[in-house]
Amino acid sequence: MTAPAPLMSLVWTDHVTGHQGFLVVDRLVRGVASGGLRMRPGCTLEEVAGLARGMTMKEALHYNAEGRYIPLGGAKGGIDCDPRAPEAYGLLVRYLRAVRPYIESCWTTGEDLGLSQDLVDRAAAEAGLVSSIQAVYPLLDDEKAARERLAAAFAVEVDGIGLDELAGGCGVAEAVLAALDRASVPYPGTRVAVQGLGTMGGATARFLAHEGLIVVAVADVKGTIANPAGLDVEALLAARDSHGTVDRRVLRSGDRELPGEAWLSADAEVLVPAAVSYAIGTAEQARIAARLIVEAANMPVLPEAEALLAARGVTVLPDVVVNSGTNAWWWWTLFGDVGADADEAFAHIRRSMRALIDLMLDRAEADGTTARAAAHALVADRLPVITERFGWYR
Repeated sequence: MTAPAPLMSLVWTDHVTGHQGFLVVDRLVRGVASGGLRMRPGCTLEEVAGLARGMTMKEALHYNAEGRYIPLGGAKGGIDCDPRAPEAYGLLVRYLRAVRPYIESCWTTGEDLGLSQDLVDRAAAEAGLVSSIQAVYPLLDDEKAARERLAAAFAVEVDGIGLDELAGGCGVAEAVLAALDRASVPYPGTRVAVQGLGTMGGATARFLAHEGLIVVAVADVKGTIANPAGLDVEALLAARDSHGTVDRRVLRSGDRELPGEAWLSADAEVLVPAAVSYAIGTAEQARIAARLIVEAANMPVLPEAEALLAARGVTVLPDVVVNSGTNAWWWWTLFGDVGADADEAFAHIRRSMRALIDLMLDRAEADGTTARAAAHALVADRLPVITERFGWYR
């Protein structure tokens, strides 16, 4: 499916630091678009545009005519700065002030790579915003009840970790499990390597370890931590800082510190890139021995690399399906399809994700194509339905 030009692209230059920020609105549905805000050095307008298009697809894929959750359009924000830099927070506040009219009217946003939801919320308040998702409030039947429900859900913790930090990883893990089930591969003993131990990667590792899979490698900005016998996932999660970097003092005697890209060549059946975009190019794919790549990050596998992987029988489950659980959980909760309860949320995420994975892979088999091409075909099927019911503004 050829992506048409986005509705709006904006480039902003900070007058204090000279750093640039970007906002791309790909599409509006009923006047609103959804998509997070990322901060990373080297972020570009092209990257943000690709992410915005991905959000359009995620919204369409989770459309359910019988649900209360109404699909939105797709958008994304990005800031070219290291989130660990001393100037990062002030830059974030100034960016949000600059794009405040869009957040107030048409763009709902939240955490993404480099930024936690708590940080976005704090900066949004300092920038004078009611909320980072206030543009969706006019679409709610009962705004007060909906906001209270979402706030209550964000207050839920599971073993000391917030439900909002676990929702996306639950969806990614279910995508892995659904693919293993289709291949009749048992969970116990299946080895996994994860790039990134932040919100998405950390939660994914946790859910998979609970199902009996062996996490043999994880990578953060300091490098790769590996153990062929399996890592202590809970210990690593407890030793993370706010950016997902692990304190190496918790490593056990069998754990090894390896270079940053060593996760690619880990002796594992499953790879989960859960950090940066464009992580796997043509050179990197040649190092991969795994048979299944599950894209927890946005756009981690370049198209040329995916073609080479497919040619040697490696399945890539695309980000637009795999990591869509976080966005969907926000709206399921706000619109009232699920309550502020972890078990209810996880059950809904698992059902929805498994149904999507099965639908996508069934389509791929029927069409003789890749999972990504099948996901695009499903979006193409659903967009006319959404257009007819709600209006699709370009």
